Amino acid sequence: MAQIFRVERTKNFTVMSNHHFKNKNLTLKAKGLLSLMLSLPDDWNYNMQGLATLSRDGIDSVRSAIKELEHHGYVERHRLRNEYGFYGDTEYIIREVPLGEEND
Repeated sequence: MAQIFRVERTKNFTVMSNHHFKNKNLTLKAKGLLSLMLSLPDDWNYNMQGLATLSRDGIDSVRSAIKELEHHGYVERHRLRNEYGFYGDTEYIIREVPLGEEND
């Protein structure tokens, strides 16, 4: 038997779907990164370097977790071009539940 000590949810908490937590195809690393990403503000600048600064994991670890989340449909990345046609920022689309699985 376990004792769980929960906090009052009046400030500094995140509400998210349990979908990714119950997905046995995801590693704990990917589940943790997605949870972290979902806890950040919508206007946060999602990029590999920024995500890596939020934990002890390095950029290679973040990159592999992002690729895993992409593979399973939780994250999409699109390289954006600037007005001169050069690659610039990367747009991130982050989903609590992958496309097509919203009603599962």
